[in-house]
Amino acid sequence: MAEGGGDQVPRAVFFRLFPSIAVPMFLAAVDQTIVATALPAIAADLGQVERVPWVVVSFLIATSVSAPIYGRLGDAYGRRRMLLGALAMLLVGSVLCAFAQSIETLSAARAIQGFGGGGLMTLSQALIGETIPPRQRGRFQGYLAAIFLCASTIGPLLGGLLAENFGWRSVFLVNLPLGVLAVLLALRLEKGRAPGGRFGAVLDLPGVAMFAVAAPAALLGLESLRHPTSSHLITAAVLLPLSVVLVWLLLKWEARVTAPLLPIALLRKPAVWMADGLALCHGATMISLIAFLPFYLQVVRGATPAESGLILLPMTGGIAVGALIAGRIMSRTGGLMTLPSVGMSCFALGLFGLAVALPVVPTNWLPVWFAVLSPMLGTVMPAVQTTVQMAAGGAQLGAAASSVALARSLGAAVGAALTGTILFAAAALIAGPGGMAAVVTLLESGPAGAATLSEQALAVARVDLASAFRVALAAIGSYAAIAAVLAWRNPQRRVE
Repeated sequence: MAEGGGDQVPRAVFFRLFPSIAVPMFLAAVDQTIVATALPAIAADLGQVERVPWVVVSFLIATSVSAPIYGRLGDAYGRRRMLLGALAMLLVGSVLCAFAQSIETLSAARAIQGFGGGGLMTLSQALIGETIPPRQRGRFQGYLAAIFLCASTIGPLLGGLLAENFGWRSVFLVNLPLGVLAVLLALRLEKGRAPGGRFGAVLDLPGVAMFAVAAPAALLGLESLRHPTSSHLITAAVLLPLSVVLVWLLLKWEARVTAPLLPIALLRKPAVWMADGLALCHGATMISLIAFLPFYLQVVRGATPAESGLILLPMTGGIAVGALIAGRIMSRTGGLMTLPSVGMSCFALGLFGLAVALPVVPTNWLPVWFAVLSPMLGTVMPAVQTTVQMAAGGAQLGAAASSVALARSLGAAVGAALTGTILFAAAALIAGPGGMAAVVTLLESGPAGAATLSEQALAVARVDLASAFRVALAAIGSYAAIAAVLAWRNPQRRVE
């Protein structure tokens, strides 16, 4: 089964292990993106358009916080047991989401989902690293990345179809049959031996507390910057420095404790922190596009939720294809960072070009544009996971997997919040106080809101929002550009 060198992976091991982690990974990944095309419907039903992005961001915050926790607990108490616990939490959160009656309760339920989803992603990656020889990990990480990205592909389309035909609540109920299948498959995994130990000794509880406050403080501070009022600016001025101080204290604390939440010694290695930084920027780029493109397509270009999902399909499908191809090339050649170095450079240039050309690009050409660019975005995750696992060695696979999952989730959360802040700020500057009201109406209610505006006000609001989105698209391009720099500078270029 091996190609290009490396130990062979027995087929029996592959067929027992891979389906058992692929379905949980798919379930966690689809929940990141399935709500994207349903957000306008959620906003129209529950209102509070300025808080609607938190339906996405709360999930991402929770995955960021939970990823390192599950890495530590999986090493101590067994990954199979923790995988089942994460599945249970995600399913409970899905039911609560389906019955939420406000944006606040929906965001809280999404956080519960995220606490489960972060575990599924971390534990899946650690199980691959535990079983698969290093040279073959690129190939299998490509498979996992393809599963993750296929879920991202199906998510927006499925979310749009469900919201349009059965209401937005069905977006969360669809998790239940998938979750039952994931539980049955996870039960097939071997229990394995785990050292166990006292919970407080295994898990760095002060570190968890500091991190659990620092991440939301940073994101709430960014969200406050969207609003030009003095109260919101004061909130941002308090929360953003608080988050910086807490991160500094967390790093100082983690360097001293015997069982740190964050693997500081591992993160000091240039190959690791550059790979994790690459994962962070990759998450910011991908999730920002998936979260904000549907809004643009529906409120500016007049697409339906289902149509916007179809337009995104070539982009997310191309990422999955790129991940599969990159994983196979890595296994054959042993090269690690060359593909993401070139890929992210091309992707950044493509986004900058689209930001400039967007007003003259027809809607039916957008899928073509992203189909050409998106395989470049798929080159990242196989290289990142293999690089970090090689640097960590067998004794720290859980820490390695959690560092990548944390970086990707944190990048997605910060990227989505920062992009939303830039979008709203640009819209406010371009539209002015009077025009912003029409833009908010259009964002809040979609076609229904458009019907309440005069023809002239609607046309002006769409032009203003289109200009603001070009600014946001350039910001997303900058995330990809930073990722390219980190990939070019990473010293770990090959795997033997």
